[in-house]
Amino acid sequence: MSIPAIDLPVPDRVLRLASGAALTPVWLNTLGMATFSTDDGRYIKHGTIDPESSRAEEAERLAWAGRYTRVPEVIEYGEEDGHEWLVTRAIPGRSAVHPHWIARPEIAVRAVGRGLRLLHDALPVADCPFDWSVPSRIAGAADRGIEVPEALRSAPPIDLLVVCHGDACVPNTLLDDEGSPLAHVDLGALGTADRWADIAVASMSAEWNYGPGFEDILIEAYGIEPDRERLAYYRDLWNAT
Repeated sequence: MSIPAIDLPVPDRVLRLASGAALTPVWLNTLGMATFSTDDGRYIKHGTIDPESSRAEEAERLAWAGRYTRVPEVIEYGEEDGHEWLVTRAIPGRSAVHPHWIARPEIAVRAVGRGLRLLHDALPVADCPFDWSVPSRIAGAADRGIEVPEALRSAPPIDLLVVCHGDACVPNTLLDDEGSPLAHVDLGALGTADRWADIAVASMSAEWNYGPGFEDILIEAYGIEPDRERLAYYRDLWNAT
């Protein structure tokens, strides 16, 4: 994932969705899903249909999670001719990988850790209709033609079942101007799973985005001691699926 060049081509569908509003490209993921902001307070996500998590599925999860925690409000979504889109209302805040926070990594990484704990505490497992368990992830990978190694088919015992973000990489936490966690975005894979499934990815991405030494700071800010076995397992599963 990356912040795209300012001259990223704007698809016709995005222009129609913008309805005359000025567009700024803000994010481009590895699958080519681009996100644009508008000058009237919206975000437009557009790209080829994602076989792992559709925008319709993301809209459903946002609507559910928004009952309990701050996430983007869905305005509309759809798909046509092999492409899909999601339009949400902007939340006033900056991604934890905005240049402002890249220059202040210890503040940002601690906020991401605290924010992940707040998310896990806020979302009720008993009421969650979505599943991100190891069996569901392995089955989903198989549907996409991915063979998960046999060693990853047996997960460590669940430490604590929570509603996981599903893509807890640090860019998906928004921070306010004081460096406190404000909201979460990109919840297309949200579902119940061991909390370490999220912690492993969040802490791993802290290293990717801020450099060496920030993994355990994020886990400390979450409020627990590192569990090296679960960290290793869920990172390998992430990379394999």
